[in-house]
Amino acid sequence: MALKKKNNMTRALLSTGALAFMGMATSSAQAASGESIIKDRCLICHTETGDAAAPFSRISQQRKTPEGWLMTISRMQQQRGLVISPDEKRELVKYLADKQGLAPSETENLRYVLEKEPNVVESFEPLLQETCVRCHSGARIALQRRTEDEWKWLVHFHMGQQPTAELHAGARDRAWFDIALNQVAPYLGQKFNFDTDAWQQWQAQAKQPLSGRWAVHGFLPEKGNFDATMQVTMQSKDHYQISLEGNYADGSPLAGQGKAVVYTGYEWRGTVTVGGVQMRQVFAASADGQSLVGRMYPNEDDVMGGQIKAVKKTAITAITPSYIKQGEQALLTVSGYQLNGKVNLGSGLKLLEVVSKNDNRWVLKVQASPKASVGTRHIKIGNTSASEPLAVYDQLARVEITPNDSIARVGGGGGKIPKQKSVYRAVGYAAGADGKVGTLDDLRLGYMTANWSLKPFDETAVHDNDIQYAGQIDARGIFTPGDAGPNPARKMSTNNVGNLGVVGTVQEDGKSISGESHLLVTVQKFVRAVIE
Repeated sequence: MALKKKNNMTRALLSTGALAFMGMATSSAQAASGESIIKDRCLICHTETGDAAAPFSRISQQRKTPEGWLMTISRMQQQRGLVISPDEKRELVKYLADKQGLAPSETENLRYVLEKEPNVVESFEPLLQETCVRCHSGARIALQRRTEDEWKWLVHFHMGQQPTAELHAGARDRAWFDIALNQVAPYLGQKFNFDTDAWQQWQAQAKQPLSGRWAVHGFLPEKGNFDATMQVTMQSKDHYQISLEGNYADGSPLAGQGKAVVYTGYEWRGTVTVGGVQMRQVFAASADGQSLVGRMYPNEDDVMGGQIKAVKKTAITAITPSYIKQGEQALLTVSGYQLNGKVNLGSGLKLLEVVSKNDNRWVLKVQASPKASVGTRHIKIGNTSASEPLAVYDQLARVEITPNDSIARVGGGGGKIPKQKSVYRAVGYAAGADGKVGTLDDLRLGYMTANWSLKPFDETAVHDNDIQYAGQIDARGIFTPGDAGPNPARKMSTNNVGNLGVVGTVQEDGKSISGESHLLVTVQKFVRAVIE
């Protein structure tokens, strides 16, 4: 019964509820106002406080992201019997995220969990690591704001809902409940307090509409870099229609249509179908409404997405490749918006030809002098300077593989849970001014083309022949794990799990320079949360 209940909750979070912030819902005008929904649906359990600033008990004392409020409402449905229609649920998420959300500065450095960025290694205070982060991400905690009393009630909720929390490894050997209630909750009440200057200032700030023509630059693992134009048309307040059209770096077309909803004045949540694949967009808009930054990924495979930057102001968003070697020629693609004027490459670089250009994309043939000084240049077109530099280098000194540590999960094999892949890229570095390799002074060159291979990570992986069973990596750096389920060919018919090293090798001037990272291939994830 417990497993069935968990599966039902997962479906609730990932079906009708998830549409609330993916831009696929019907117009929110069809639903009642958020405040009236609370009064009609929530006051069976909650109460009115009589305080105009915080009118509803246990609701008005919290602030969360759209995903956080979605999870709360879904939990009320599954565990407390809340009856609420899909339209009402969408409207309530919108109302609460707008009225009791987080300011942009309060989500900084934590957006990886909202954007579903894979393989992020967190680091939080030991007090949180030892009591809370044993079960879920630290970002899930840090993306909430509560009064101290609310943090304490959350501890009590955990004990009531998951009474075995005290018996987990790392908890049963100490007074977990006492520490959580009397140390962790007061700490959270100070660090992640309900009332903050950042939120007051953001509430008071005028919010900019995001309609208009956007220049988009991004990366998707299966196709590579792309440049596109995204036309955004307002349908109603904070609800937009999306049209996306552009090209990948290899010249193949990219096109898509979809919708988006904006929460809290800057939290963009969109769904757009590209090449028959439904993609999610999780972006943060700048305060001036002129840029969007975040990730776009397939609905059913968030690992296979990438970083996106969109602008509707004059700007250079990317230079690809982001490096050029002394004495060599290179074709540089400059992406941006409203690019017009004379090209200025900086010292030691000569423009040989403008191969092609339009408002959003210039392709330049560039020559680097053999004596060009090692370092960075900020390319300009007209009065527009690139925010990210172009690196001029003498020789490739080392290669770093990203992510440094990663997880992939077996799947398929007749089961319903698909494989979870992992994606790798090689980042090149030249020695810095100190001439030493591996120091903070190293010059980052950017992503480079690499040849990919796998190796056993340790002696146990050699003994268990993980390299044969755990999976394969292709020429794009995409690792696909093996099938789920017992494998009779393995010792004790174990699963196709494994402990591997990922090796990326860059060829330059007849030399092979490699970097390595760690990959753990493990079993399926049976419960997917909106915020892990």
